[in-house]
Amino acid sequence: METIRCLILGSGPAGYTAAIYAGRAGLAPVLYEGLQPGGQLTTTTEIENFPGYPDGIDANEMMEDLAHQAKRFGAEFRSSIAIKVNLEQMPYTVTFDDGSEVSCHTLIIATGATAKYLGLADEEKYRGLGVSACATCDGFFYRKKTVAVVGGGDTACEEATYLSGLASKVYLIVRKPYLRASKAMQDRVLSNPKIEVLFETNTVGLFGSEGVEGAHLVHKKGTAEETVSDIAIDGFFLAIGHKPNSEIFKPWVHTDEIGYIITEGATSKTNVPGVFAAGDVADPHYRQAITAAGSGCKAAMDAERYLSENGL
Repeated sequence: METIRCLILGSGPAGYTAAIYAGRAGLAPVLYEGLQPGGQLTTTTEIENFPGYPDGIDANEMMEDLAHQAKRFGAEFRSSIAIKVNLEQMPYTVTFDDGSEVSCHTLIIATGATAKYLGLADEEKYRGLGVSACATCDGFFYRKKTVAVVGGGDTACEEATYLSGLASKVYLIVRKPYLRASKAMQDRVLSNPKIEVLFETNTVGLFGSEGVEGAHLVHKKGTAEETVSDIAIDGFFLAIGHKPNSEIFKPWVHTDEIGYIITEGATSKTNVPGVFAAGDVADPHYRQAITAAGSGCKAAMDAERYLSENGL
């Protein structure tokens, strides 16, 4: 079986940056790109908040730049998806969907997180054309426009509050008759004149010719008081949570109750020696390209030190 010194799973900013640093350190990293080469970022159109691109840059172009940089330093890229790992003893083994299997001395988990969607066909239809799961990433494009945020927890309230600083109006669409957010966050939302909360409301569709122009809503769905209505919006933001792509690692790696991998202090170290986590799979708070890239750097440096200290 092939044994790899530094194996990286995931190809977003965290995985690619880890590959750049590991490559420059002479670790001959092998990176498996997984289901979505380039990561979640490739579902965004333009990136304006990544340092070094004063005029913004197409998301796919930026990820291609990172990939080319990693390859320049000797990183090898493969396209299979990891479906099983065994972290019981060194070297660790990883099995992929094409039936191949490799072993590794260090493993960097950069598999990201997947945004939860409502499951509407229109969400896919308008993805990148008005539908987003990241207000911090895309809110800037909706300055002085009308947007809607779906969700009733802290994340949704934070996104709505953030967007209210940019947009002219924000609808917060809440399925339940109350907000699940903390009291302080609820007060902030309910007292914001730019935010209109639509309680007991479900989104059943989106409409627009070349992008999102509005949403079809149902109020008090399934009751005698059920009513339907449309609202005019320019952007539709999902804030109903993310699912970290950590399932196959859970038998060995510690995670929180949602599934985010827990790392030690300010490092990328997991509870398993030689296994490190970077990017959104270990970040329930920020979920930004720049923070993911920074954590990828840390993971590669931690891996290099581990290999050196253990004579590998």
